[in-house]
Amino acid sequence: MAIKVSNDKQLREHVLYLLDGGAAHARFDDVAKDMPEKLRGVKPDGLPHSAWMLLEHLRLAQWDILEFSCNSKYQAPEWPKDYWPKTEAPPSAAAWNKSIQQFRKDLKSIQDLVANPKTDLFASIPWGDGQTILRETLLLADHNAYHLGQFVDLRRLLGAWPR
Repeated sequence: MAIKVSNDKQLREHVLYLLDGGAAHARFDDVAKDMPEKLRGVKPDGLPHSAWMLLEHLRLAQWDILEFSCNSKYQAPEWPKDYWPKTEAPPSAAAWNKSIQQFRKDLKSIQDLVANPKTDLFASIPWGDGQTILRETLLLADHNAYHLGQFVDLRRLLGAWPR
């Protein structure tokens, strides 16, 4: 399916906008910033995850999608074990900060991939079974939006959401 160059640019801009969050979705930096250290490992009543669990899940899943999209030697992690942290609380403030930085770095890599006009968004990923860069980035944007919404709910229940 051939698309016009102008439509290609618009499509990339729309996907980048979706990956960045905002509009109808929470942005990662807005959700993760200023999370009180003492609450990062707390699971509110009725919710299955702590902030740490959600942060690490977001990071791990995003890394996996990036890795699958770019690495011909990709090996799928074991589901669900390798997509969630082993503990409810971060081992340290440094681990929390490292997870945030890695999430941002990987998101930037995905955004760079989409923004690059040499990236064929519609070509099948050769080591996949029909996936395309477009499909993977839309999956990622959807996944991130879902769990960032959970993160906002968790912060509200903990009294740690500023809005």
